[in-house]
Amino acid sequence: MHRVVVTGVGALTPLGGDADSLITALNQGHSGVRPLDTPWIGSLSSPLAAPVTVSVEDHFPKLRRLALDRVAQLSLLATREAIAQAQLDFSSEAGLDCGIFWGTGMGGATTLEHAYVESLLHHATRPRPSTIVMFMANSSTGQIGIEYKIRGPSFTYSSACSSSAVAIGEAYTAIRSGRIRYAVAGGAEALLTQGVMKAWESLQTLARPDPDHPETSCRPFDKHRSGFILGEGAGALVLEEAASARARGATILAELVGYGNSTDAGHITQPDAAGQARAMQQALAQAALSPGDIHYINAHGTGTVVGDVIETQAIKAVFGDVAQRIPVSATKALHGHLMGATGAVEMVVALGALRTHTAPPTAHLRHPDPECDLDYVAEGARRLATLDTVMSNSFGFGGNNAVLIARRYCT
Repeated sequence: MHRVVVTGVGALTPLGGDADSLITALNQGHSGVRPLDTPWIGSLSSPLAAPVTVSVEDHFPKLRRLALDRVAQLSLLATREAIAQAQLDFSSEAGLDCGIFWGTGMGGATTLEHAYVESLLHHATRPRPSTIVMFMANSSTGQIGIEYKIRGPSFTYSSACSSSAVAIGEAYTAIRSGRIRYAVAGGAEALLTQGVMKAWESLQTLARPDPDHPETSCRPFDKHRSGFILGEGAGALVLEEAASARARGATILAELVGYGNSTDAGHITQPDAAGQARAMQQALAQAALSPGDIHYINAHGTGTVVGDVIETQAIKAVFGDVAQRIPVSATKALHGHLMGATGAVEMVVALGALRTHTAPPTAHLRHPDPECDLDYVAEGARRLATLDTVMSNSFGFGGNNAVLIARRYCT
C-alpha cells in the first residue's frame, strides 16, 4: 500500500476567500453568520445564513459564467487554490494520472430553482438551454476536469452532509491502492435559495435567531441549542502518493492515514451512535492508531438537539476514558453548516490545526448540556504542545458516516 499525503488545500467559505482566512477567522472567533439580504427573505421565519461574501462571479469571463451554477464556481475557485499550492500542472502527463473525487448534496440548486420558477410560475417557453448541465450533480466534477485538464477517473458523491468527506476518503483509497498518483478531492454546496431554505425550515433543524446577537445563534453542545445555520462554500485537497511528492520536492502538509465509512441502517434523519462509532473505529484501525493517539477531533457538531448528544455518545464509546482528554470542537458555530462541502472544509480546518498547533474553538458554548460533557474548547482557540494527529467526523442524512484521520508527515 502507498502512503498518501496532502500537498495542497483550498477553501472558499463564509469566513473568507482562501484556506488561511478560514483558519485565522476560526481561531479569532469570527462569525460568518449574518442576515441574508434578498427580496424573498421575509418568507422565512429567520433571515440568518452563512453566505460566501467575497466576489465569486468576477473570477470568470461572462460566457464561461453563463454555463456555471454558483456551486461550480465555488468548486473551481477552491480547487484553483489547492492546485496552485501543490504546484502541479495537470495539463501535462500528470493529468492522466489524476482523479477527481467530488461531493455535493444537491448540485446546482440555484439553477434548478430558477428553472422551476421560470417554467411553473412565469410560464416561460423553455428554461435556459444550459439548465441540465448546470444543475446536474456531477457538473462541478466535469467543470473541474475541463478547467484543469484532469483526465483520470472522476467520481461524484452525494451522501448529504458526509459527501465531501466520502470523496476525500475514496480518493485516499484510490491512491493508497496504486490506481492513481494524484487526486483532487473535496466538495461544494450552494443552497441559499428560497425553496431550499424553506424546506430546511420545515424540517425544524435551523437555529432560532438570537435577538441580541444573531451571529451566535448556532450553539453546538449548548443546552440552549436549537439547530444549525445553513451556509455555502467549498473545500478542496490535492492528495498525492508520498514518493511522488518527495521526488518532485513538494511541500507536504500532512499525511492521510485513516478512513472509515459506515451506514446507520436505522432512520433516514436520526443519527445512530453505534454507526458513528463504527466509522471512527474503522478509521483508527486503518491508521493503526489507538484512541490515545488522537490529539484533536473536529466534530460534526451541527447544534441540533439530538445530533450533538449522539456524537458525544459515539466519541465516548470509541475513546473510553481518553475521550475526556481530547479537545473536540464544532466549527459550524462560526462558518455555518455547509452540507455537502462541510466534510472537506472541516478537513481543511483539521489540517490547519496541525499546521498551527492550535485547536479552534466551539464558539457560543456558554451553558453546557450535561449530556454533552467532553472538552469542547469553549474558552477560545487553544494552543497545544502536542498536536500531531487529527480526526474529522462527518455524518449525513441517510445514515452515512465518514471519518478521516491525518497526521503530521514524517519520512
